[in-house]
Amino acid sequence: MIVNFEAFLVAITILTLTPGLDTALVIRNSSRGGFSDGATTSLGICLGLFVHATFSAIGISALLAQSAQLFAAVKMIGAAYLIWLGLSSLRAIMKGQVAPAAELALASQNLNLKRSLREGFLSNVLNPKTAVFYLAFLPQFIDPAGSAFLQSLLMAAIHFVIAMAWQCGLAGALDKAKGLLKNSRFMLWMEATTGVVLVALGIKLMLEE
Repeated sequence: MIVNFEAFLVAITILTLTPGLDTALVIRNSSRGGFSDGATTSLGICLGLFVHATFSAIGISALLAQSAQLFAAVKMIGAAYLIWLGLSSLRAIMKGQVAPAAELALASQNLNLKRSLREGFLSNVLNPKTAVFYLAFLPQFIDPAGSAFLQSLLMAAIHFVIAMAWQCGLAGALDKAKGLLKNSRFMLWMEATTGVVLVALGIKLMLEE
């Protein structure tokens, strides 16, 4: 049984609602391919939570936190991936490959969904800050008398539901704005903005101690 369940629920909800990489990625992919792409990105992000919960429970996150070299290596890989995602958006603008979301969705829906799932999952799993957060955060709510592994997975499942609801809500809100998503200028602005944000987040992660 999770200890201080109400406190856990409040803390994890606040964490989820705080804008960051996940929000930027969901917004970018929702703008590109509509609700389905945004929801699939969210699914990838949230599946990554179970990876971090498992690592935390079996001690891999502890090893990551204790080894400066390993933490730095994972951080650099994650930061490089974010920068690559951002530069991909900016490169698409320069090559004139940005199109209204409806056209993109019809052109390559299956490819978009696979890409969105992969991007969401990798951006979460390759973020060492999430691993260390889970390592520091989850133990505060684990009942020593119960299974740490099962409780970690339960908390990840709760986080999964809250994050999916919030991020799919964002994707749905963007999907409702179909007029904007059919506007080429707005799509260019959105692609440029999210591209710059992803690059900035990658650089920030890379430079953080």
